[in-house]
Amino acid sequence: MPAPKDFNDRMLSLGLARVSEAAAHASATLIGRGDEKAADQAAVNAMRDQLNKLDIKGVVVIGEGERDEAPMLYIGEEVGAGNGPEVDIALDPLEGTTLTAKDMPNALTVIAMAPRGTLLHAPDVYMDKLAIGPGYDTDVVSLDMTPTERVEALAKAGGVKPSDITVCILERPRHEDLIAEVRATGAAIRLITDGDVAGVMHCAEPELTGIDMYMGAGGAPEGVLAASALKCMGGQMWGRLMFRNDDERGRAAKAGITDLDRIYSRDEMVTADVIFSATGVTNGSIVRGVKREPKYLETETILMRSKTGSVRRMIYRNPIR
Repeated sequence: MPAPKDFNDRMLSLGLARVSEAAAHASATLIGRGDEKAADQAAVNAMRDQLNKLDIKGVVVIGEGERDEAPMLYIGEEVGAGNGPEVDIALDPLEGTTLTAKDMPNALTVIAMAPRGTLLHAPDVYMDKLAIGPGYDTDVVSLDMTPTERVEALAKAGGVKPSDITVCILERPRHEDLIAEVRATGAAIRLITDGDVAGVMHCAEPELTGIDMYMGAGGAPEGVLAASALKCMGGQMWGRLMFRNDDERGRAAKAGITDLDRIYSRDEMVTADVIFSATGVTNGSIVRGVKREPKYLETETILMRSKTGSVRRMIYRNPIR
């Protein structure tokens, strides 16, 4: 789907970087303080304030939850200055609240923007996810394969042995069988405690991260953000929504989803050009965390545009007032 003429992703991208940077700055004082809610709220406040300075007519389609659950940046909230292009906004003001509270690696502030109606309105349920990096033929692996079949197929496509493959998996009790099966193939596993947006992004740069594939169940909203990142960086991703009860199925219906068994590809979750920005809060393998000096804060941001495939890394030094 071509982007509308008024969706000037080149100009909007720098504004989006300011949004993720502001959220990272706001949460920086709470790194290692043990207060997840306070860190998240600081990021939410700063991200919303900065978003409302942009010349856009934005709607949050992936946000902090339903309106009755989140007072700000809730799904359906209108953001922006009210002029300019109509856009969808997907965001996680603090991807890794626990990571921030405990000063653990890979906490990020994350936001994506695309033309109105082009980001999947994923309900707040689990999504079974599978992702690989660029350079492979389409559908080398699939969600319909077993974990063993995925590892073997990827190894064959890459001309290596299964023992040369490394899979990133979120460390959760629900993944015990998955972890055991992947290890039985001889593949290595990189377990992460939180932050599966970063986990999926690792697949796009295997030569730097050592990660070849991501698999496992995590939040569906984070799945859309991860798909946005991969659309910019390159790579393939699939997701299938998972429902545990009627309440979750009702959330899907409210979001306009009728086929509950559908497998979404990357380009079905993000159907048009997208811009993506992530700023490090704690040090990680994608970007550095906030660096505090006596008179300033310094952040690193990765800013990407799917239209051009550009990946820009920016260092922002901001005086402490």
